[in-house]
Amino acid sequence: QAAKTDLQTTLKDGGRLTTGGSREGMRKVLLIAEVGLSLVLLAGAGLLARSMWNLLRVDPGFNMDNVLTMRMSLTGGKYNPQSLSVFYDECLARVQAVPGVRFAALTHSLPIDGSNWGGGLIAADKPVPSRADLPESDRLRVSPNYFETMGLRLMRGRLFTSADTPDSAPVVIINETLARRIWPNENPLGKRLKFGLPEDVDEESKPWREVVGVVNDVKMDGVDHAISLQTYLPYSQMPNRSLGLVARTDGNPAALAPAVEQAIHSIDKDVPVFSILTMDQVLGNSLAQRRLTLVLLASLAALALLLAAVGIYGVISYGVRQRTHEFGIGMALGAQARDVLTLILKEGLKLTLIGIGLGFAASFALTRWLESLLFEVRPTDALTFG
Repeated sequence: QAAKTDLQTTLKDGGRLTTGGSREGMRKVLLIAEVGLSLVLLAGAGLLARSMWNLLRVDPGFNMDNVLTMRMSLTGGKYNPQSLSVFYDECLARVQAVPGVRFAALTHSLPIDGSNWGGGLIAADKPVPSRADLPESDRLRVSPNYFETMGLRLMRGRLFTSADTPDSAPVVIINETLARRIWPNENPLGKRLKFGLPEDVDEESKPWREVVGVVNDVKMDGVDHAISLQTYLPYSQMPNRSLGLVARTDGNPAALAPAVEQAIHSIDKDVPVFSILTMDQVLGNSLAQRRLTLVLLASLAALALLLAAVGIYGVISYGVRQRTHEFGIGMALGAQARDVLTLILKEGLKLTLIGIGLGFAASFALTRWLESLLFEVRPTDALTFG
């Protein structure tokens, strides 16, 4: 604007730069756009922040405090099913003996991280459904003290014991959701089920398992996912070469990781130990994408809000300087200072309200794109927009 100013007109006006109405209008349009954009970004950041808050308040179904997790892999021909059981038993005994470890257990799948596997489920006392209607459950192989280590609650029946061996009757523990789904208004204890497809009903290699206990629901696939059907099996009755170890400690679990790893390697120094994480880190990893999106959007929203504030100040300040002579004449004729102040504030407020109105309309339309990232909050949440 300074480069295109008519110097003769400027000199006649006492050195005051002048601009055309179109330029003044452009400044106002930019200011309105800044206010509207900042509101859109703030609304998006607010919705994500409320979602994150809701996720952190979800009950995962177990106690995450002071829990250390790691995985082991016993591949190759060194271990057979019998030696696997011996190794795992010795592993639990040595980890349990580490100072600071309160409980230790084995599991094939960790809660929250979605590493569980499963398949079809058939109940002995129910009609066998078609493949399309066959219920599927997570199959979680665990050691007897897993439930105590993770802080799960026994709702009915009993937990696994050392008497649940490969030579004893096949047993299973189920979660409350599975009990309600398969046996609504019935006592599931003593019921029988097996894993497989409808054609596997008479398959002898897939035995019927007796339900001996019911435990509370656990968030297996992440705190933002629905509760799945869950079945727990004694790891001794279904051994696996890759299991995870969970240890509840008296203090900081990360500080005990080297000692726990050393206890495992004291049995076999060649056993790979990896994915050493606290349960809080497992939760953090599951929320990493949401947290990154929130940080980016909040940063952009803060920047946009700063630009809008600077824009409002700049336009109002420039307008006041342009009209200083006019205000002086008005006050000489009897206008009060508050009249001038009210006039200026009304002009700034008018532009801001227009920007807010357009920003609200855009926010209601654009925040729907965030719906897949939201948890227990609507894209048009009134509290967030307020």
